Amino acid sequence: MNLGRLALAAIAATIADGVYGFLVWGQLLSGAFAPYPAIFRSSADQTAYFPLMFAGVLAGMFVASWIYAKGCEHGSGALEGLRFGALMGLLIGAYMAGVNYGLLRIGRRLALTYAVGWLGEWLVVGLVFGLLYRPAERVVGRAAGV
Repeated sequence: MNLGRLALAAIAATIADGVYGFLVWGQLLSGAFAPYPAIFRSSADQTAYFPLMFAGVLAGMFVASWIYAKGCEHGSGALEGLRFGALMGLLIGAYMAGVNYGLLRIGRRLALTYAVGWLGEWLVVGLVFGLLYRPAERVVGRAAGV
C-alpha cells in the first residue's frame, strides 16, 4: 500500500468534497433546507462549526481512501474510482437518506435530495481517489542465475 499516495488522495478528496459541498449543498440546494429551520443551522451559524466538520470529513476520507486502496482492482484509475464512488454513494445515500427521513422531520423530497446529492458527492470523491492513488511498486524477487 502506497501510504504517501493514500494521504495525498485523502487530502485532495477532502478539498474536492468541500468544493462540491459549497457548490451543490451550499449554493444549488440551499433552498431545500429553508423549510426546516428547527433542524438546520443558519448560514451565519454554520461557519463556527466548519473546522470540526472538515476535521471529520478529513478523517472519513482517510478511512475511505484506505478502503479504496484495499479493494482497488488496479484497473483504469478514473473508472476504478468512479466504480468505488458509485458504490459508496449508493451505500451512504440510501443509508443516510433513509435514516434522516426516519429520524428527522424532513419531507420525502429532501430525503431524495440527500440520496442523489451524496451519490454525486461520492462519485467526485471516488474519481479523485482513482486519479491520485497508485499502489506501491511491488518488489519481485528473482532467483540468482549462475
